[in-house]
Amino acid sequence: MLLLLGRRVTLSFVNRFTKSSPSSLSKPVFISSLLIKFRVAHSCFLVSTAVRNRGTMPERRPFVRLPTDVYPVNYGLCLKPDLIDFTFEGKLEALVEVTQATNQIVMNCADIDIITASFVPQGGEEINATGFNYQNEDEKVTLSFPSTLQKGSGTLKIDFVGELNDKMKGFYRSKYTTSAGEIRYAAVTQFEATDARRAFPCWDEPAIKATFDITLIVPKERIALSNMNVIERKPYPDDENLLEVKFATTPIMSTYLVAFVIGEYDFVESQSSDGVTVRVYTPVGKAEQGKFALEVATKTLPFYKEYFSVPYPLPKIDLIAIADFAAGAMENWGLVTYRETALLIDPKNSCSSSRQWVALVVGHELAHQWFGNLVTMEWWTHLWLNEGFASWIEYLCVDHCFPEYDIWTQFVSADYTRALDLDALDSSHPIEVRYRLSFMALSYMESHSVVIKMLQQVRTCRKCGLYNFHPNLGLFSAEDLWDCLEEASGKPIAAVMGSWTKQMGFPIIVVDQEQQGDNRILKISQKKFCASGPHNGEDCPSWMVPISICTSDDPTCTKLKVLLDRPEMTITLNSVSPEQWVKINPGTVGFYRIQYSSSMLQSLLPGVRDLSLQPVDRLGLQNDLFSLSRAGMISTVEVLKLMEAFVNEPNYTVWSDLSCNLGVLSSLLSHTDFHEEIQEFIRDLFTPIGMKLGWDSKPGEGHLDALLRGLVLGKLGKAGHKPTVEEARKRFKDHVEGKQVLPADLRSPVYLTMLKHGDSSTLETMLKLHKQADMQEEKNRIERVLGAISAPDLIQKVLTFALSDEVRPQDTVSVIGGVAGSSKQGRKAAWKFVKDNWEELYNRYQGGFLISRLVKLNLLTHPSPPPLYVLPHPSPHHH
Repeated sequence: MLLLLGRRVTLSFVNRFTKSSPSSLSKPVFISSLLIKFRVAHSCFLVSTAVRNRGTMPERRPFVRLPTDVYPVNYGLCLKPDLIDFTFEGKLEALVEVTQATNQIVMNCADIDIITASFVPQGGEEINATGFNYQNEDEKVTLSFPSTLQKGSGTLKIDFVGELNDKMKGFYRSKYTTSAGEIRYAAVTQFEATDARRAFPCWDEPAIKATFDITLIVPKERIALSNMNVIERKPYPDDENLLEVKFATTPIMSTYLVAFVIGEYDFVESQSSDGVTVRVYTPVGKAEQGKFALEVATKTLPFYKEYFSVPYPLPKIDLIAIADFAAGAMENWGLVTYRETALLIDPKNSCSSSRQWVALVVGHELAHQWFGNLVTMEWWTHLWLNEGFASWIEYLCVDHCFPEYDIWTQFVSADYTRALDLDALDSSHPIEVRYRLSFMALSYMESHSVVIKMLQQVRTCRKCGLYNFHPNLGLFSAEDLWDCLEEASGKPIAAVMGSWTKQMGFPIIVVDQEQQGDNRILKISQKKFCASGPHNGEDCPSWMVPISICTSDDPTCTKLKVLLDRPEMTITLNSVSPEQWVKINPGTVGFYRIQYSSSMLQSLLPGVRDLSLQPVDRLGLQNDLFSLSRAGMISTVEVLKLMEAFVNEPNYTVWSDLSCNLGVLSSLLSHTDFHEEIQEFIRDLFTPIGMKLGWDSKPGEGHLDALLRGLVLGKLGKAGHKPTVEEARKRFKDHVEGKQVLPADLRSPVYLTMLKHGDSSTLETMLKLHKQADMQEEKNRIERVLGAISAPDLIQKVLTFALSDEVRPQDTVSVIGGVAGSSKQGRKAAWKFVKDNWEELYNRYQGGFLISRLVKLNLLTHPSPPPLYVLPHPSPHHH
C-alpha cells in the first residue's frame, strides 16, 4: 500500500513539474543555478588568494625552490616555549654539507626573528653572519657571510625567537579548560605543508630530509612529547620550575613531519603484537575515551607490518587529541595529532558513526607512517599519491579490524562518487598538479579511486620495491610506482595511468545494446563528462579505460574485461539470453560515469527491486543517473522513477547516497513551487524503511543498522513526517528532563527534527545542552544541526553563536555551514553574515583551508553566488 502511495505521489509531482516547464524534461530549470554553485568549488590555494583581489585572479609569481649548494644532515633543535606570553626561544645547531662554495645560505623562515647566526666549518673558525635578508612573501631568509663558505661539512648556529600563534599552524597555542574551569594553553604543532618554517629556520621541502635531535624546555608539571622517545629529563639550570627534556635522534625525515607538544594530558598504553609501544593521550580525566583508538592502533600496526613487509621503524607511537586543531589529523612520525572528535570515543555517549570515523582516521594516519613518512614524495606534485594511498588503505585497515562495517561499500558513496563530482567541474585539474601546492579534496579522493584500486588488484605491487626507489632518502614519484607495477604485472601501467593522472577529468561511457541470436552486441563509446553539460570542444580528450562487464546470470562475476583505448568500440557477449540484463563496471571500481540506453536502464530496474544487483552497483546506477540529470543530459523524471525502485532497499550506504542526492534536489527546489512535493516524495520513499527499523535497536542488530536508523529518522523528521516529529518531541522532552537519556545514535536525528520544527525555547534548550556537554563530540553534534532552526531572528542568533567563545575556532565553519545548508532563508543569512564578518573570519584562519571551506559551504548553497572578489578586503597586515 505504501509502495503504491509513493508511486502516486511521484507521478503527481512529476506531472506538475513537467507541465509547468516543458523544457524541464530535457534540461531541468534548476541546472544552470546548480552549475554556478559547483563552479566555485575551486582549489584551496586559489580561493584563499582570490578573496583578496577585485575582479581578477592574482598573477602567479614564479616559484623557486631552495638552492642546493647547502643542505642539512642533522638538526640540533632546542625550543623554550612561554605558555604565558605566547612566545618561544629557539637555538638551532644544524650539521650541514656545503656542496658548492658560497657566501650565503638560503633557508625557509616565516614569522621568526633571527637574533644571531654563524657558521663553523669542520676544523675551522666560526664565521658570524653579517646580514639577514628576509623575503617575507617567499617565506625565506638569506644569511650573508663576510667570507666564502668552502665545500665540506660545518655547523650552522642560529638563535631566534617566535610567537606561539593562534592560527592553528606552525608552533601554536591550543586553549583548553581544566576540570576546575580554569583556561590554560598547550603548545602544539601543525607543519604540513609548509609551516615548519614558523617554528625554526629550516630547509622546508619534503625531499630535503635530515635527522633531528630535539630538546624542549618546559614547565615541570607539563608533559612534553616529540617524534621520538625521551632519553633524558633533567632540571633546567636557569629556572627550577622548568625541565629540559631531550629526545632520541629521529630517522632521516622531512621537516613537515616534525612535531612537539607541551601540555597536560592523561594516556592509555599498550603494546602491539610486534612490540611497539602505543599510547593514546587524552585530555586530563578522559583516559577512558582513548581505549577505542588504542585498540585500533594496536591491531593496525602489525597489519601494516605484514602488508608492507617492513616493520614500523620507531620504538613508539603516540596518538594525541588536540583541542584546537584545523585538520582532522596529522601523521607526524611517531607523534600523530588529532582533533578530539577524530580520536576520542566515550563508550556510553559516542555514536556508531563516530566510532567508524575514528577507526578510519587512525588507519589513515598510521598508513602514512610507512607511505609518506618512511617513503616520501619528492615534491608536492605527488601529494595525490601520498594521500591517495593512505586514503585507500584506511578502508583496507578498517575492513580488517571491523569487517561488520561493510566499509568498501561506504567507500563508493563517501569518496568515489564525491571524487567524480569534483573532477567533473570545469575548475578541476589533473591529479599531478604542477603548482606549488594543492590540497584539494581530489588529492585525497580521486587518486585512490582511480589508481589504488588497481594497486589492490595487482597484488604484487605491495612488495614490488616501493622502499627502494631512493634508498638513501626514501623518496618516490609516480613514475617510480608505474615502473614498479609494470615490472610486477607485465602490463602497460605507465601508458594507461598517464591518461588518468596527466589530464583533468574522466569519461562518460555511453552504452547501447542489440540482441543477435544468443549473443548481446554492446556499442560502447567514451567522451569527457562535464558537470556543465555535454563536452562540445573540438579536442575531446580520451582515456585508456579498463571496462568490466557482468550479467544477471552472475552479478558478482565479471564476464568480460576489455581496454577501451579508442573513442568507441563494439563488443560481443556470447551466450547472453534476451531476458538477461547487462551491467558495466560491476563493483563500481572504474572511475567513470555510465549512460545506458533507455532499454538497458529499464532492464536493470528489476535488479534494483529484487536486490540481485550488488549494493555498490545499485548505488552506482542511481548516482550516475542523478549526475547525468544534474548535468542536463537526461530528465530528472528518470531519476525519480529509478529512486522508486529502492523501496525495498536494506543497505545503509545505498540509502545514504539516495538521501544525499535527494537533499541536493530538495535544496534546489526550495527556490521553486515544488519544494513541498519533493518533501512528500521523500516521506513516502523513506516511510517503509522507517517503519521496519523503528526507534529502538533490536537484538542481533549491528553497526550498520544503527547508522541506517539514524539516517532514516533524521530524513523523515526533517521532511516533516508527523509520526516521526511527534515521537522525536516525546523522546527529546524525556532526554532534557533526565527521564530517559537518548542513545547516542538517536541524538542527531532527534536534535535535527526538534530544531527544524522548533521555536526559540527549542533553540535555548539546545544551547543549554551544548554548554553542559563535557564531550566535544556532543558539542559538535549540536553545532552541526543548529542551522536547522527556521525563524530569521533565531538563524541570526545561531550565526552570532558561531563566532562566540562557546565554539572552538575550527568548528565555527561547521556552524555557519549548517545554517547555509539548511534552508533558503539560512543560505541568504549565512552569506550576508560571512560578508559582514569577513575581516574577523579571514584573520582567524589566515588563508588556510578552513577559510576555503567556509567560502565553499556558503557559495555552493547560495542561489546566485556573486564572484569572489565582492568579499571585503582584509587589512593589509593580514596579507
